[in-house]
Amino acid sequence: MNKTLVAGIGNLFLGDDGFGPEVVRHLVAGPVPPGVRVVDYGIRGMHLAYDLLDGYDRLILVDALPGGEAPGEIVVLEIGPDDLGPGEFDAHGMNPAAVLGGLSRLGGTLPPTYLVGCRVATVAEGIGLSPPVAAAVPAAVDEVRTLLITGRS
Repeated sequence: MNKTLVAGIGNLFLGDDGFGPEVVRHLVAGPVPPGVRVVDYGIRGMHLAYDLLDGYDRLILVDALPGGEAPGEIVVLEIGPDDLGPGEFDAHGMNPAAVLGGLSRLGGTLPPTYLVGCRVATVAEGIGLSPPVAAAVPAAVDEVRTLLITGRS
């Protein structure tokens, strides 16, 4: 059986940066297919890196993306090793590119990886998503479920 990890990433105390954890909260409220593990990693990058050593066949990251012209816009990307920089691990923070790029230093390999991201309106201190990002959560949940079923969005 294939193993997929769905990883919600983000800081709940920085407004829209809490997008990933919010999507994960909605995903686990519904049925999760066999072989799929859904986790809110928050800002625990090392935890994600060590979990990836368990040999997942696919990784789906859910994260906030830097603001653009359309806050709340959902973006789905396939990420490969060439898309990642070397970055430095931070045991007290989360830089997804550094975590994934440094996986080989821990003896792991990056599985096929997708990002379901949302353009933010604000990452100012405060709990709760802005209205356009909160409205995008159901669409992000649908994108993740589509990836789980088809392997692509």
